[in-house]
Amino acid sequence: PALRRLSHHLLSHYQKGTRPVRDWRTTTNVAIDLMVYAILSVDEKNQVLTTYIWYRQHWTDEFLQWDPALFDNLTQISLPMESIWVPDILINEFVDVGKSPHVPYVYVSHHGEVQNLKPIQVMTACSLDIYNFPFDVQNCSLTFTSWLHHIRDINLSLWRQPELVKFDRSVFMNQGEWELLYILSRFQEFSVKSSDNYAEMKFYVVIRRRPLFYTVSLLLPSIFLMVMDIVGFYLPPNSGERVSFKITLLLGYSVFLIIVSDTLPATAVGTPLIGIYFVVCMALLVISLTETILIVRLVHKQDLQPHVPGWVKHLLLERATVLLCIRDRKKFSPSRTQSSDLSRQAESHDSTAKLSSYGCEDPRDCGAPGGTRPALGSAVLQGVLSETTAIRQLLEKREEFRDAAREWLQVGYVLDILLFRAYLAAVLAYSITLGTLWSVWRDA
Repeated sequence: PALRRLSHHLLSHYQKGTRPVRDWRTTTNVAIDLMVYAILSVDEKNQVLTTYIWYRQHWTDEFLQWDPALFDNLTQISLPMESIWVPDILINEFVDVGKSPHVPYVYVSHHGEVQNLKPIQVMTACSLDIYNFPFDVQNCSLTFTSWLHHIRDINLSLWRQPELVKFDRSVFMNQGEWELLYILSRFQEFSVKSSDNYAEMKFYVVIRRRPLFYTVSLLLPSIFLMVMDIVGFYLPPNSGERVSFKITLLLGYSVFLIIVSDTLPATAVGTPLIGIYFVVCMALLVISLTETILIVRLVHKQDLQPHVPGWVKHLLLERATVLLCIRDRKKFSPSRTQSSDLSRQAESHDSTAKLSSYGCEDPRDCGAPGGTRPALGSAVLQGVLSETTAIRQLLEKREEFRDAAREWLQVGYVLDILLFRAYLAAVLAYSITLGTLWSVWRDA
């Protein structure tokens, strides 16, 4: 049979231990091609990228040539790879032996052109930048070079045009977490310690993470909790419900961070921006809770609470209400408190006058004609007057405490509005900045 005769003719005197050239000055040119089939895993902690590629080599073997007319017009034959010379081309970034299927044969044409096609699972070291997670783009290189032969013995070239390699996604399985953007190729020479030059072919595999899963599972729950924290400011500051509500949100956010801690990529070289985002959100929740505690403590009614200082009234009840555009400024006006004090003093003076009209300084001047009244009636009247005066003073004191508490409540409301708007401005500025950065990185 022609296949057996041709195989015996080619391999009977073949020497696979030497480079297949008749003149040792001839350089063996190896053409390389690469197609990415799948992105299997990206290990951010160990900085390892695992890909599945289709790798092709092409070179000319001067000792594997024949005349097709002598062998039943055979122009191509498959030969065992172990029986012929194969270039020692490796990937510099290899960190582990992948589970690649073994392909035992190569194709040889009658001109001596050898084609070695094989799939490879590549586990390579890659400098992964996770700062932009989950909108990160990774650029990992695969460097093919001869481990022993310098450029005068083995030279490398690209099988196809660089433009065809760049956007070739015909075999890529586009269903995983990562999507293939493009593949860049570049040829260069390098030398080690002024030794002979070596040829190497670099392929830059540029991939991008699909952020939908992380946006739904990480960003949206955090945004919802922050929105609820902002809505919590509409609870009355003089009630204890706001404090318990804020504490519940803080505890819920802490549990959320514990749950998502395993989802975030962990590296020793840096922290992703989303981790900083979570820390800042936690800090904002703590600041919100602290502000709520201070406001509740400020507006809480106490029996021995002093009056609001004048400079506080001027800054918060006059200037701040204008600055914050509070519509019902009459409620926070200090003149209202002063008018209530004046009316209370007038009522006190009128009641004292009325009591004085019924009571006399000298009991002998009051009573029946002739100025004689029993001493017992005069003593009872004096007791009633003293008790009435004590009750009036107690009511005035209690009303004074209520006015002081009302003043602090007004100050607390204005201060709460001021701090809420400052907190809202900080949250909006932080959200806009973070969203702009992520949008720019995603579109880059």
